Amino acid sequence: MTNQPRNSEERKALYVPAADNRRVRRATETRWAPEKLVTRQAVEEFERLAEQALHDARGGRCSPLQYHMYRMRMDPATLAQATGLWRWRVRRHRLSPKAFRRLSDRVVRRYANALNVDLDTLKSLPPEFDS
Repeated sequence: MTNQPRNSEERKALYVPAADNRRVRRATETRWAPEKLVTRQAVEEFERLAEQALHDARGGRCSPLQYHMYRMRMDPATLAQATGLWRWRVRRHRLSPKAFRRLSDRVVRRYANALNVDLDTLKSLPPEFDS
């Protein structure tokens, strides 16, 4: 017998002190409400940042790297760590379209691997739709 969740949703175990403070018991899923709220807020913030970065990249104020970084729910420190590049280099590549265009394929490939996209996708932006 395997330890499968009862339904298709993944479950987490949260252990909290029992009333007598000598034992630990498993909490109910309702205790995860704060975590779900914070996670949802973080995802919404990354979506907002990605939308702003897309607007800025189309206006030439930042590189496509900034948009793809936020779209993949990464921040600059996480991207620097994932690529093994210095933070100041990641910042320069994100904020300067000119510096990003001059990157070698080797460095662009490091970004593409970290963001799990192909090179052409990383160097471009999604098409603009008129509504």
